[in-house]
Amino acid sequence: MSAPVFVFHPDYDIELPAGHRFPMAKFRLLHTYLIESGVAAPGDFYTPEAPSREILELAHTPEYVQAILHGELDRDAERRIGLPWSPALARRTHIAVGGTLLTARLALQHGLACNTAGGTHHAFSDAGAGFCLFNDLAVTARAMRREHPGLRVLIVDLDVHQGDGSAAILQNESAVFTFSMHCEKNFPARKQTSNRDVGLAPGTGDAEYMSVLRAELPALLRDFAPGLVLYDAGVDPHLEDPLGHLELSDAGLAERDRFVIESCRSAQIPTACVIGGGYGKDLQRLAERHAILHRTAREFFD
Repeated sequence: MSAPVFVFHPDYDIELPAGHRFPMAKFRLLHTYLIESGVAAPGDFYTPEAPSREILELAHTPEYVQAILHGELDRDAERRIGLPWSPALARRTHIAVGGTLLTARLALQHGLACNTAGGTHHAFSDAGAGFCLFNDLAVTARAMRREHPGLRVLIVDLDVHQGDGSAAILQNESAVFTFSMHCEKNFPARKQTSNRDVGLAPGTGDAEYMSVLRAELPALLRDFAPGLVLYDAGVDPHLEDPLGHLELSDAGLAERDRFVIESCRSAQIPTACVIGGGYGKDLQRLAERHAILHRTAREFFD
């Protein structure tokens, strides 16, 4: 494997109302930065397609899928999500699930693949929350299980916020294991029960974070023995992230990503990476922070 295996779609970026706090432009800026910085060439990117409603309904109720795709959310549901519904938003969240599905399929083919979006882990089967409409991780886990009977899927969720939607949707899936390592005193206020939850104290920095991760991940890979890892590499644990409350540095994020990818590669486990959460007003800096994942993955492609 010499060329990077990355996934991007222009519809990952849509226009939001002026002043909206979600940094939507980061997806486009990430794609541009990866090319301009030499991490990727234009030909390194695969373009996803929107999955069928049947695929979406592997993790979501038909009524909720209908509401998202056709603008039938009530005001309270839209407020909980935190994004104003529009046809463009419906298209964007639909194609983003397709991006993670494609990333997983490419990972099974090539061993490692990275999306430039994904990680919408707060979406439940019948409701969205925290800027998440469809849960791409849960949909992908079930879709890969359907395409590959007997496949065991481990979700390694290192976003700073607990993967509550993933935990709830997949709680009865014996062949899917949800691992969430997050800031305990952070959104969501009401946590769900993952197969393995590790709540970190606010202010946790690089050394302590990596000590905990090194104690957790190898045992999960050994004991659960997954055939696919879905890795949510949120950058909101960064010390500059306004919604994070942890204190990882750029070097700490890179060490984290390298450890996850290297651990999976050493165990010969295909790994599909998504970018997860990351916030802040300096969108260019944020895009560069997300690119740490792809830059680190590039070491393994080369």
